[in-house]
Amino acid sequence: MTPTMPPIPSSSLPLPTGSCRLALVAAAALCCLVALACGASAAEAAGWVKYPGNPVLGGQYGTCFDITVLKEGETYRMWVSWRPKHSVALVESADGFHWSEPVIVLGPSSSGWEEDINRPRVIKTGGTYRMWYTGQAHGHSAIGYATSVDGRVWTRMSEKPVLVAEKPWEKVAVMCPDVLWDAGTSTYRMWYSGGGQYEPDAIGYATSPDGLAWSKHADNPVMRPDASIPWEQHLVTACQVIRQDDWYLMFYIGFRDIDHAQIGVARSRDGITGWQRHPGNPIVRPDPGAWDHDACYKPYAMLIGNRWLLWYNGRHQSLEQIGVAMHEGSDLGF
Repeated sequence: MTPTMPPIPSSSLPLPTGSCRLALVAAAALCCLVALACGASAAEAAGWVKYPGNPVLGGQYGTCFDITVLKEGETYRMWVSWRPKHSVALVESADGFHWSEPVIVLGPSSSGWEEDINRPRVIKTGGTYRMWYTGQAHGHSAIGYATSVDGRVWTRMSEKPVLVAEKPWEKVAVMCPDVLWDAGTSTYRMWYSGGGQYEPDAIGYATSPDGLAWSKHADNPVMRPDASIPWEQHLVTACQVIRQDDWYLMFYIGFRDIDHAQIGVARSRDGITGWQRHPGNPIVRPDPGAWDHDACYKPYAMLIGNRWLLWYNGRHQSLEQIGVAMHEGSDLGF
């Protein structure tokens, strides 16, 4: 069943009239016929529909990628990896679609392991913003930790990384941290990616009492590529994990090869074992010839009321930008 398209923000272009509208209707009908012949379209899969105004961030700013979002009151705050500046920047929005200009909030340090700062994950606990991020230098990646009282001015909690590649499967890189605070056990829970520097190979899991000292799961990685599934046969990486009712949902990237990626979702009872992939995967797919023609990366999903918003990176050739996909209803259809 096709979900109802959410209202488009008021700054969108007006609807065409007359012959232009007839032409658009005819084109839409043709697209529907093609979709029926070929299966779910790239623009709509498993109930996910791309925002027609995509991309929502990038372009004039160069490559913007791998983001994290918090909604505070009526304001959305997005921390974004800003490749031309080798830094993490902050942008804000009233609707999740139209964003302010990026302002750098965390840049490289002189510590030697973080010449490039990217892939942030921000949570807020006890009135404090906490960011785990990827630092890159000399062909290696590691994870650092910083805190802030306002989300703009950050203080590193350690000059050394808090998580480094040390297991054989992690090769030269750990990156893409995703962290949840478990109030019941007073534990930070991290899902991270490990493996190659260009793109990591699989997803591991670690826990910490304070966000600084981490213990890696004995049976890592907890999510591996499935060779029997063509779209994710090469790599799975860069996940976001959300607790929903009695399940943990994992939104993740699957690579069919090193240059082509799509977004899937899986669920687990404990967030570690028994991951069940969604039957409609991949849920966000590239559109041929569009801004996300080559790859759809790094999802960040949020349930707002009865609608999911999912921000993601799209890549066409070397340029990555940020777009949005939407899903009506909290039930994702597992």
